[in-house]
Amino acid sequence: MTIRQPICVLLGHVDHGKSSILDKIRGTAVVAGEAGGITQSIGCSSVPLWAIEKICGSLLNAIKSKLNLPGLLFIDSPGHAAFTSLRKRGGSLADIAVLVVDIKEGFKPQTIESIEILKANKVPFIIAANKIDLIPGWEFNEDKLLLENIAGFDTNLQGEFEKKIYELVGKMAEYDLQSERFDRVDDYTKQIAIVPISAKTGQGIPELLMVLTGLAQKYLEKKLEIEEKGNCKGTILEVKEEKGLGTTLDTIIYNGTLKVNDTLVIGGIDQAIVVKVRALLEPAELAEMGEKKSKFKNVKEVTAATGVKIVAPGLDQAIAGMPVRSCQGNPGEIEQLKKEVQEEVGEIVSEDEGNDGVIIKADTIGGLEALRNLLTEKDIPIASASLGDISKKDISKLETMKEKDEFLGVLLGFNLKLSSEIEELVKAKKMKVITHNVIYKIIDDYVKYREDLKKEIEMREFSKLVRPCKFAILKGYTFRQNNPAIVGVEIEIGQIKTGDPIMNVEGKKITIVKSMQEGKDNIKVAEQGKQLAMSMDGVTVGRQIEEGDFLYADIPEDDFKKLKVLKQHLSKMEINVLKEIAEIKRKSNPVWGVG
Repeated sequence: MTIRQPICVLLGHVDHGKSSILDKIRGTAVVAGEAGGITQSIGCSSVPLWAIEKICGSLLNAIKSKLNLPGLLFIDSPGHAAFTSLRKRGGSLADIAVLVVDIKEGFKPQTIESIEILKANKVPFIIAANKIDLIPGWEFNEDKLLLENIAGFDTNLQGEFEKKIYELVGKMAEYDLQSERFDRVDDYTKQIAIVPISAKTGQGIPELLMVLTGLAQKYLEKKLEIEEKGNCKGTILEVKEEKGLGTTLDTIIYNGTLKVNDTLVIGGIDQAIVVKVRALLEPAELAEMGEKKSKFKNVKEVTAATGVKIVAPGLDQAIAGMPVRSCQGNPGEIEQLKKEVQEEVGEIVSEDEGNDGVIIKADTIGGLEALRNLLTEKDIPIASASLGDISKKDISKLETMKEKDEFLGVLLGFNLKLSSEIEELVKAKKMKVITHNVIYKIIDDYVKYREDLKKEIEMREFSKLVRPCKFAILKGYTFRQNNPAIVGVEIEIGQIKTGDPIMNVEGKKITIVKSMQEGKDNIKVAEQGKQLAMSMDGVTVGRQIEEGDFLYADIPEDDFKKLKVLKQHLSKMEINVLKEIAEIKRKSNPVWGVG
């Protein structure tokens, strides 16, 4: 067994300094070790242990145990999208993460999303509170380490700095996470370390590397044990067209060794892809810092943990985020690996999961997986999960689900745009589609939709019920004695609608509201305070009803029970009338409306 480098990924909001931190770490490592201080593979940068020791110096004395890590492997890919596609069976490919937060701007949408993703994937992380150099009055003394530099500031500047740190501590607490400045952390298993840094000046970079190395050494050693010489396991970072090479795969290898002529089994949407490795490429200039690397050198083999560009025929259908496995071409082994990778893919992409739930779609495997993980965290069931634009087939599925369950009849799309044709179809069929390029926003919008729908359904249900109502027959306003009786009434409390049953003060049903007229207008609902003409069948003024009588809505027992549940929609006066009606009913039936 060999200990491999921990794979570390930086994530956070756009422009908070992820790339700048990596550039500074690379640059510092090169300066510290002169030539060859850093090796740069496809998609990742390796900082060897001796370079970390040179950069950190005496800071590493804080790590009591002997360091036996080969170094740190930083994933270069920008943003959280790459991180969420870096998965392997049983957990995240990233062993540890750095959440980059602009100390002046604080938490932004992608910061929150990053925290949700880290929590869902159970990835240990620290916070790099970047851009400390922009705090007014901040001075950088390159001869001093971070804490010594801070200690030399005046009390006002120290106070401003502490305020910014504790704003971050407060925000972390909102997500049920304890955090503290790195030098004040009592227990790294319970508190997340905040390391103040400046990617621009390099201040705090030694402290950041020290905390990362210490955490990895203490808590990840067992996880980092690998079979160095066995067949490889990896994940596709990016699928790229390269001039003269065709479709290539930028891949992170996290276990074993990959060689030229190995058979590669790659996860696919419908079935696994099997290809033979024609070439393995690494950047020609290993210490090159530039984004664009057009020159490559051929290598015969690569060993975990590293990044490599794979050249092979038949990669046209390959998708970023998919698992890769190598073998020597034995048919039985190939079949076993095909089954393995497809099982892994099936945990993320599944057109029909055979259960009721929301439909989810995304533009990448990583996005789909992040969305799936966060929905699962919140116990939201998923009916199907797929890649690509929203299609008519998806809308058809959505219709079927909505008929079964309005709350689940929703399509959630990450980083997708709706074509005008689909948009029109969604509108015409009154379907619910929620899309956004920030995952937690999709979930927030869906949770809000459910709450609003619950209220809407309650109100639909509520509107059908016979509401509490007490009204008086006005004296001197009998327009017709019977067939039907038409009298002037005043709604004292509540409201009544056409078709509602009416009872007298003894609780006996006497008639229903046949129709109502206010002035010259026929109305369906009469509300509190209104005076109007009411038409009633089957009663005669002077017999069953008299001018001056008080009458009530004759609420059916089932409606009464539902009204008790929905009483938040009733006014205090309506609740009192509801109690009056119940008391009247219980004179003849003591258990009326109980239970």
